[in-house]
Amino acid sequence: MADTLIELQNNPEAADMPHPDWLGLLVDREVTARDNRRLVRRLRSAKLRQAAAIENVDYRTARGLDRSLFQSLATCQWIREHNHLVIVGPTGTGKSWLACALGNRACRDGFSVLYKRVPRLFADLAQARGEGRLARLIAALERVNLLILDDWGPEALSADQRRDLLEIVDDRYDKGSLLITSQVPVSQWHDVIADPTLGDAILDRIIHNAHRIELKGDSLRRRADDRTAA
Repeated sequence: MADTLIELQNNPEAADMPHPDWLGLLVDREVTARDNRRLVRRLRSAKLRQAAAIENVDYRTARGLDRSLFQSLATCQWIREHNHLVIVGPTGTGKSWLACALGNRACRDGFSVLYKRVPRLFADLAQARGEGRLARLIAALERVNLLILDDWGPEALSADQRRDLLEIVDDRYDKGSLLITSQVPVSQWHDVIADPTLGDAILDRIIHNAHRIELKGDSLRRRADDRTAA
């Protein structure tokens, strides 16, 4: 607040303002500054892989992206309701970018977000298990409002990975949201989990209240390369 006070004191226009207006402006400036600092912290903690924003989403490319559905998801109501979102599609169709755009929107709406590539998440969990801090890591994941798990599959999960994933998903059931991206169609996720019983338990908790975006078409990166070559 001190910086804001100095700024107003040095502003000739502010000097002639009535005291209540001057005080109100001081409070408004301070609230805005604090909100901005909190947003910066949320974005830093989210560790989003790409600097994506919903305002820059490309709806023109034919890839199966439903504009009305995505704009509805951009309101973050699904996060408030502790629902999940699954984005599937071939490589290069923009799954990770869209996930990061929604993560950015969630941060701007005041939600805590964490982005993790699935291979990195399992590596972190394995290391935490070896160091005796697995429970602490899983508890930290539980506290995040939106956990983004990017690049699920296609490698089959190990026994430890299946148990860890079940615990993460179960902890978030009706308490937090998941956003999962994958090249693997949802119909084949049982094969990735590679255990019928745990597969049913995990997928029931994810798919039961999940929105879905199913992308299609050629790689956007390949299209851009082709245009450049042309």
